[in-house]
Amino acid sequence: MKAGFWIAPEGSDDTMTMLPLAEAGEGVVRGKDVVAFLATASAEESIARCPRTAELLPRLAQALDAQRADAAGQLFDITDYEAHERELIGQVLGEGEVSGLAALPDGGVAQLTEAAMAGLWRVRFTDAAGRLVADYLEIASIPHVVERASAFTAERLSLGEAPEGAMNVMPILAEIDGRMRAHRPGGPSHTINFSLLPVNEIDMDFLQRTLGEGPVQLVSRGYGHCKVTATGARNVWSVQFFNAMSTIILDTLEIGDTPEAARAADEDFRDSAERLREIHEAYFA
Repeated sequence: MKAGFWIAPEGSDDTMTMLPLAEAGEGVVRGKDVVAFLATASAEESIARCPRTAELLPRLAQALDAQRADAAGQLFDITDYEAHERELIGQVLGEGEVSGLAALPDGGVAQLTEAAMAGLWRVRFTDAAGRLVADYLEIASIPHVVERASAFTAERLSLGEAPEGAMNVMPILAEIDGRMRAHRPGGPSHTINFSLLPVNEIDMDFLQRTLGEGPVQLVSRGYGHCKVTATGARNVWSVQFFNAMSTIILDTLEIGDTPEAARAADEDFRDSAERLREIHEAYFA
């Protein structure tokens, strides 16, 4: 039996090439280390020469306060900020629990990283040649580009014939196809738990080939390690949880909107707004 529905290539974490939140050559701070960085002399010098960053932080906090998980996101374009301003923004935001990639049909890629303040995201678009073309902050449960990219997937499944030696793949595919057609945005998700199902390697191989690979990869390091991967079928996601030894302990498919494992919740926005205000008042005001 295979170890899981989605088996990433060896060293797959390294293949998800991400632009760091800070500019090239600078280390991105994580979590509580944001405050430690802001207390340094170099940070004080940076803050003094970055008035746009000081002006932006209260606006972000206000937007976080007003945001709801089921509402459209709010965008703050920083593409035209000076390099040192964007570098400081990256250091102030830090790096949170979720990061990932979303590929678009034109060859562009959105590289997204949640800040240390949950629900606040840094999203960078690169074109097919790898050039940075847009850089913005988004306050949302999940960046809109994730939903945009995942919409370029198949609306229906082509089931074909069951392969020789299969056990339960055809009933599973029929269930997935029905749930795909029945799902509506904002509706409840349906979960298929492979950890509990009697399936063999032939089942899993055929299931992977039928669903195909999708355009979104997300990694969450909040409660353990979780990988969320879009399949090539509309609204069908592989969601896998791993233990400290990188062994899959829960292997599922979710049919629905972007899985909750990668999303910010209502309470996250309130907490993040408070934290951002504290940082602004302590170091920028």
